[in-house]
Amino acid sequence: MHPLRPTMTVEEALAYFSPGTNGVQAVYSETNEMIGYLTVDSIAIAVHRGELTRPIREFIVTEIPRQSLEPQFRSDEQLHAFFHSPLCKIVFNSLYDGVYITDGAGITLFINQAYQRITGLNADEVMGKHMSQLTKQGIISVSASLETIRTKRPVTLIQTIRNERKIIVSATPIFSDAHEILYVISCVRDITELIRLKHELDSQRLWHQGMQTDVPQPDQEGLEKVVLGPATRPIFTLADKVAKTEAKILLQGETGVGKSMIAKYIHARSARNGEIFMELNCATIPSHLVESELFGYEPGAFTGALKQGKVGILESAHRGTLFLDEIGDLPLDVQVKLLKVVEENQFMRVGSTQLRHVDVRIITATHRDLAARVREGLFREDLYYRLNIVTFEVPPLRERREEIVPLLETYLAKFNEKYNENKVMTLECYEWLTNYNWPGNIRELANLIERLVVTTYHDTIDVGDLPAILQQVLPSTEPASLKEAVAKVERSLITKALQKHGTTRGAAAALGISQSAIVQKMKKLQMRVENESF
Repeated sequence: MHPLRPTMTVEEALAYFSPGTNGVQAVYSETNEMIGYLTVDSIAIAVHRGELTRPIREFIVTEIPRQSLEPQFRSDEQLHAFFHSPLCKIVFNSLYDGVYITDGAGITLFINQAYQRITGLNADEVMGKHMSQLTKQGIISVSASLETIRTKRPVTLIQTIRNERKIIVSATPIFSDAHEILYVISCVRDITELIRLKHELDSQRLWHQGMQTDVPQPDQEGLEKVVLGPATRPIFTLADKVAKTEAKILLQGETGVGKSMIAKYIHARSARNGEIFMELNCATIPSHLVESELFGYEPGAFTGALKQGKVGILESAHRGTLFLDEIGDLPLDVQVKLLKVVEENQFMRVGSTQLRHVDVRIITATHRDLAARVREGLFREDLYYRLNIVTFEVPPLRERREEIVPLLETYLAKFNEKYNENKVMTLECYEWLTNYNWPGNIRELANLIERLVVTTYHDTIDVGDLPAILQQVLPSTEPASLKEAVAKVERSLITKALQKHGTTRGAAAALGISQSAIVQKMKKLQMRVENESF
């Protein structure tokens, strides 16, 4: 606050006197030399006479009365006199923040003009009313004054006015000489706009987190476990090689075969593994919104746009990896802008004429035949050749049956841990699921296992627990290679059960079959059957 100057008016000088301070302030010339003092007593006289516009030089004294050096309020009587004086109203109405004053019982005595501006309440609605009345009537959600009276301590809380505007209220008790609360002064600030901005920021952050996916390390989520078959081992061998380069990669395969997992694997093995991995499914966003989601937009770019504009997912993936799934569904006009990113690492936000630079590795995927879409005029040929420098053909799960059981085991363990369960699957159920064609591929398999873990009432999952469509599968026509795979799995499961439970009876119970059945299977698999005493 600037020093008091002799040219200031009485009204301007009121801001320099506040409850609890010494009732004297020094006055300085324009050259910052002290020329005298202004006392609260002289100000009070001027206010009483209505002389608010007079300059304070008319009230300057060179000697300070002794009583002016003492605290302004020297007794409860003087305190009462101040709160009921015109000076009180002038002082508090000069403040930008709202002020709400009650007596020690919670009766409203005063609200300043700023409080009325902030809350939309007028004096007639609250003056003379007890704070409990205001809460009962729904005018305010909670009273800081009553809480201060109850605890005899300062209280700060968030209050809602008529279920709309939110304010932050800081209530402070004023005590008498006998340490009884005489008044409660509450300072009020409007935080509705602050909360709105916070919600907007939270929404942006949630959108960003939704786009950003966890990046697994190569040995996480069972990657090493499930890559066992001859169909997928070459894929990950090639992925290891191209991950070290910046070559554009196109992943082709049916929905749910694991294209996203391979993209994450490549990112985790690349030089960008410490940066962000972001994913956008081009088929799940309406065509008129794809461009703004991918490239972002400037303030006021279109109807419904955020006032401050929005950063697109491409810009958010700067220095990291952007995985564009279902690239074949990208509209042609957006393909033109993506081509510029691929060729020049530049783009423009929607509604902008300014080119922006971005450093990002782009991996794309599709379940469509992109070459056919190029011939049909639905996909740009130049973009197609830029994106498929290295192409991965990911086979469907029905062509990788040797991986089905390891996948079943991986997801069963995962969802057992997630839901704190201990479910096991019978050998017949494993065999049944190995014969299923899995049109939804790995995504369908994971969905089924999660559903079985959650919905089955017993610890052993059997064929009878499977959905009706799966129970129509006949496990009797598998080729020899599949029989060998099933035999291998059965041998592994029986061995693990025997190691854990020690006897064929215990192993059979754990696997959901009879003891005689497990003995027969062991003989069929040429496994040694120990003599057991019963």
